[in-house]
Amino acid sequence: MKGERFDRLDALRAVAVVWMAAFHFGFDLNYFGLLQPPHNFHRDALWTTQRACIVSLFVFCAGLSQAVALQALQGGPRFPPAFWRRWAQVAGCAVLVSAGSALMFPRTWIQFGVLHGIAVMLILCRLAAPLRAWLLPLGALCVGLPRMVKLQLFDHPALSWIGLVTRVPFTEDYVPVLPWLGVMLWGLAAGQWLLQHRRAVLSTPLPAALKPLAVLGRWSLSFYMLHQPVLIGALMAGRSLGWW
Repeated sequence: MKGERFDRLDALRAVAVVWMAAFHFGFDLNYFGLLQPPHNFHRDALWTTQRACIVSLFVFCAGLSQAVALQALQGGPRFPPAFWRRWAQVAGCAVLVSAGSALMFPRTWIQFGVLHGIAVMLILCRLAAPLRAWLLPLGALCVGLPRMVKLQLFDHPALSWIGLVTRVPFTEDYVPVLPWLGVMLWGLAAGQWLLQHRRAVLSTPLPAALKPLAVLGRWSLSFYMLHQPVLIGALMAGRSLGWW
């Protein structure tokens, strides 16, 4: 049905953004010296594992959402104006993230983070959608390829976004197309299957207590862009007031 919303999908997306905000709050506490002993967010398994899980959930939800959006088109063009409007919002926010991170972390600014990756992968995901039965093996290939193929050519900043690097760029966020496109394709495949065979998994209403999660999930991009300025601003204000 055109315009249909699935509260369960929105709530799942909200779980990802709340988890991300909690992760970033820990990062901010560490950055301001309030997390003792200090943690290494680039190496400590506690944080690197969480980051991988959060990004996976974000990207998987994006794939699910693409399945819903494509079904709503009812045979129309895969790239309608509504897609490009939303894509422009994601890409524009990615540019803002790069600019903001360059001000705060000039040596490790975000060149290709989660929003940059999603912007590219959304287009590739729509192009791959008709493959249907091939999405799962294609996703597995995308996930496995960076483990099998590593070339110094792709270490160059102009190509590192692809993901076939021999060393991970030193940056505050790095979400290359490979392997993460594979996770989005799995989300797309799962969404296509659920809509065809188990639609109730997505369409069954949420309990009233969980409705706020669905609302938050519909504003996930806005939440993503605002949560760090709010958290960092609050910590800086607390420091200036001598609270810590």
